[in-house]
Amino acid sequence: MIGAGSWGLALALQAVRAGADVHLWARDPSGRLPNGAMPRLPDHPLPDRIFVSGGMPERADMLLIATPMQYLPATLARIEVTAPVVLCCKGVEPDSLRFPLDILRDRHPDSAGAVLSGPNFAHEIAAGLPAAAVIASRKPGLARALADSLGTPAFRLYNSTDTAGVQLGGAAKNVIAIAAGATIGAGLGENARAALVTRGLAELGRLARALGGTSDTITGLAGMGDLLLTCTGSASRNFRTGVALGSGLTLEETLASLGGVAEGVPTAGALSGLAARNTVSVPVIDAVADLVAGRITVPDAIEQLLARPAGVETPGA
Repeated sequence: MIGAGSWGLALALQAVRAGADVHLWARDPSGRLPNGAMPRLPDHPLPDRIFVSGGMPERADMLLIATPMQYLPATLARIEVTAPVVLCCKGVEPDSLRFPLDILRDRHPDSAGAVLSGPNFAHEIAAGLPAAAVIASRKPGLARALADSLGTPAFRLYNSTDTAGVQLGGAAKNVIAIAAGATIGAGLGENARAALVTRGLAELGRLARALGGTSDTITGLAGMGDLLLTCTGSASRNFRTGVALGSGLTLEETLASLGGVAEGVPTAGALSGLAARNTVSVPVIDAVADLVAGRITVPDAIEQLLARPAGVETPGA
């Protein structure tokens, strides 16, 4: 496991439950708390089967990478890939518009890669509470084999070959969550949030199809499931970002108060650019991209979305 943030730690604990011995790479391996936990999950002491180190492992049966998206290229440049790689970060690289698996293929073209995504808060996975996610890979049989190795009855892992749809869902839910939070922060109410999230889901369906994915994936765990959790859960940093922006804080003030990365901020512009490149209409994503870039205010975004004409509703359109 590369990455000792809350998500990496939670997955390391899950891997132990699944029967694995875990080599956990951390930037500061000495930063253990008195109870044996790491700072990002202070209530969960690490068992002896998790070995924490500042060095990369020499061998592994499975390599999970849970660093923030912006550090993925540098992380991949440091490692030799000799085992299947499961990318556990979500987002789109702002400059190149690459998804995680694209970055992996560019750096290690012969590697066996997969991506894990779904409606999962790290603290609940760490606690062993029931949850589900999906592992996607284009290599036949790989996703199922990885899911069988990492899954347990309480952490149900489904397999998919739709890497485009799964990666898009994992990235875009953070952007829609900022918009959902802004509706609450601005006092627009639950009705407005429900409508916005539903139309955001339709945008994801359109963009997924343009990228070679399927609408079915967007209505599954990596799409609707993750969107539902991130747009309603108070533990979501992206949702809290939106609430703060909607209540009048600046982006700088908001990010300073978070205590973590809000992946939707850099992802918004990347997804807006990706949609434009594929001539897909994504008004909610575009509004968030303009908002975090400082081109519009929250009232501007609200007016912009409410001014759109209402037509015949077609699911996924």
